[in-house]
Amino acid sequence: MRTELYVDDRFGVVTRNPTGAWTHPYFLPTAIPREFVLSPETMAAVSRADLALGRLSGLAMLIDDPELLLGPSMMQEALSSSRIEGTQASLSDVLSAESVDEPIEDENLREVSNYLDAAAQGSELLDTWPLTQRFFCALHATLLENVRGEEKFPGELRKSPVWIGSPNARPETARFIPPHHDRIGELVADWE
Repeated sequence: MRTELYVDDRFGVVTRNPTGAWTHPYFLPTAIPREFVLSPETMAAVSRADLALGRLSGLAMLIDDPELLLGPSMMQEALSSSRIEGTQASLSDVLSAESVDEPIEDENLREVSNYLDAAAQGSELLDTWPLTQRFFCALHATLLENVRGEEKFPGELRKSPVWIGSPNARPETARFIPPHHDRIGELVADWE
């Protein structure tokens, strides 16, 4: 990881554990502030977003089936998010697979389908579950059902290091290394 890119420590620091088995640097977020002081620029952006949400809410009242608007945007989001993991699928592939009432054989399409299933599950669970580790672990289990990565403890916090970069990246060449897996529990507890 190119540690020189992470000089601003407002949101976290690059650190390492030189005595552990994993000696590579990783990003460690600072504790989440319990009180936010927003700059005037941020307040203006929040105000614009609030206005846009109000307009969208008004438009939603005119539509009998909001899924008509939400469905395509969720599908595009599923494709974009899945590409981060190296999934290769097109919108037409996903639409074709969704239109057939058969199990999806192509693993790439199953990953996108799982993303859509997890989004729908999350929307349903929000009615009864709080946003907690339990909530996100349930969605994680759905995401990894019958796809590559299912051996990586679906529905649980990760138990090994990960890094983000090109498909052949190593920790030394990664663009970003998130917090070490030993720190995930405390970070999620802080977030909760």
